Amino acid sequence: MRNQFDKQLDELNVELITMGALCEEAITAAINAMEQETDNEAFRTKVSQTEAAINQKERDIESLCMKLLLRQQPVAKDLRTISSALKMISDMERIGDQAADIAEITRFLNGQHDSMSSQIPLKEMSASTIKMVSDSIDSFVKKDLALAGQVIAYDDVIDDYFNRIKAKLIGLIRLSPESGETALDLLMIAKYLERIGDHATNIAEWVEYSVTGTHKGAQAE
Repeated sequence: MRNQFDKQLDELNVELITMGALCEEAITAAINAMEQETDNEAFRTKVSQTEAAINQKERDIESLCMKLLLRQQPVAKDLRTISSALKMISDMERIGDQAADIAEITRFLNGQHDSMSSQIPLKEMSASTIKMVSDSIDSFVKKDLALAGQVIAYDDVIDDYFNRIKAKLIGLIRLSPESGETALDLLMIAKYLERIGDHATNIAEWVEYSVTGTHKGAQAE
């Protein structure tokens, strides 16, 4: 019985890794849609398809977790692992939604943002956010509290990126009021990245809970 349970837990880990990879793909495609002057629609389509795959993966993992809960009657630590996974996939589903929100904003940029985006660290922020998502999932699979702690601490870096971008864009609006709409679009993209960082932090906090039984509380909407 325990061997079967361990096998299903391994399957859960694989499914979570796959869902995390889909989240990374969605964010990357959304940022590519922003950076490319042509063929943006192909990247937006990629985000839409990947978001749908994320939503399906959430349902698949929910079903697997319910089977583990109902059929295997897990003990305390295993129960924390399963309940943490259920919380994590909710955060990952929101990451997919926010990647889709970024992709939607790119419809209105039309290449007008190039000179402005080159003055803000939006690409660096997106790369750091993707790393947070990847590391948060890795920390769960490896039961790595140190890595989970690094993800939680790194949220301050993402917040700093957002504050710097916001300050820079406000300054650019003052210099060129006619570019205000584009600046606001870029600010919204940064805000969605900041929220994705919050969700990665939530995932890392659920990792801590799954290992220690202590949870610090979620922060993202």
